[in-house]
Amino acid sequence: MPQRCSTRHERDLRKLGFAAIAGVDEAGRGCLFGPVYAAACILDPAKPIRGLDDSKKLDEATREHLQVLIRERAVAWSVAWASSAEIDSINILQASRLAMRRAVENLSVAADYLLVDATTVDLQIPQRSIIHGDALSRSIAAASILAKTARDSRLREYDRQYPAYGFARHKGYGSPEHLSALDRFGPLPDHRFCYAPVRERAQRTLFS
Repeated sequence: MPQRCSTRHERDLRKLGFAAIAGVDEAGRGCLFGPVYAAACILDPAKPIRGLDDSKKLDEATREHLQVLIRERAVAWSVAWASSAEIDSINILQASRLAMRRAVENLSVAADYLLVDATTVDLQIPQRSIIHGDALSRSIAAASILAKTARDSRLREYDRQYPAYGFARHKGYGSPEHLSALDRFGPLPDHRFCYAPVRERAQRTLFS
């Protein structure tokens, strides 16, 4: 039977004496365009938030509602990112981990334990990597919602700057609309050139 998103991991850690347990997650690893975002969030057990879950399972209106509650009720939260240039330089996995580290370092309350979705953070803080953590831990779920909504907001800004690419609709993922725009107009500076669909179209534009 599938496990539900809960505070089990956080409760177990508090019994061991940890008090500032931060969930950490990223958003946008699979996109062809723009920064990868990450968030860290220390929830307040005295101020529970109903409905926290993996951001991918929630519709946009629910995510936007929850991100307001998270920012209001969390002990501390932080959002950070790594640029498309950094992704091209060090690869998407390491850029995601860099964004996560920045998010944790920017918390207004220092975390004493990290719950991380499916990877680790390069910091000397005790931590646990949880596969599908955004669907199992409410702290990670909260981080996933903050990262996703912050990145979506950034992509809406890009959409106003480059309306022909449709970023507000596909959020930088490799949708048919996005690939068609790449074919017609070529890549932008903030596309991820290490990704094959972008690299191939950049080469095509260069030699056409």
